[in-house]
Amino acid sequence: MTALAELLVAVDDPAAWHRLGLVFEDDTTRVGQVAVRVVSGSGGVVSWGLSGAPEAIDGIDAIDGLAVHRVEPAADRAATAHPLGAVRVDHAVVFTDSLERTCGALAEATGCELKRVREAGAVRQGFHRLGEVIAEVVESDRATHASYWGFVLEVADLDAACSLLGPDLVGEPRGAVQPGQRIATIRSAAGLGVPVALISGRPTS
Repeated sequence: MTALAELLVAVDDPAAWHRLGLVFEDDTTRVGQVAVRVVSGSGGVVSWGLSGAPEAIDGIDAIDGLAVHRVEPAADRAATAHPLGAVRVDHAVVFTDSLERTCGALAEATGCELKRVREAGAVRQGFHRLGEVIAEVVESDRATHASYWGFVLEVADLDAACSLLGPDLVGEPRGAVQPGQRIATIRSAAGLGVPVALISGRPTS
């Protein structure tokens, strides 16, 4: 199975990520099965690292213009305990001008078929599963091409995470699109350089 195993994020202030309540080793923190690697620069999420991808992706560096790179599957290791309570990357978001084109290219390259399409007024969303992460592709008339947006971290206790960060850095929790879950958006004042939100765990039943 193809999995999203790494998010490469270029930010003006990598230290802002260290202050978020995530445990880093050098420039990388692991959240569940995904490594988040931050480097100095700009542009937010600049590449997805894929592991276990089929041979079709060997030798290519983009899917519908989205930069990708191959990474080796991480060796089994104990989950990192983050003060923020982050347990995994719940979903990663792509904006596009054509849901069919981007989802088709993603399915062809990774072998991960489109699971469903959600119609929400003028916005259409397509969903693929890449390992433990849901890839959410959002079609918008504001988009002119496919581009990475941000991602959402699942936390064990959303209220505790928001209390840790404080209202200057995170918004009030609200009902998420996903039934039974709540979400809170990290404010730009946190200096992460990329849109990030926190979400409560998925219901078990």
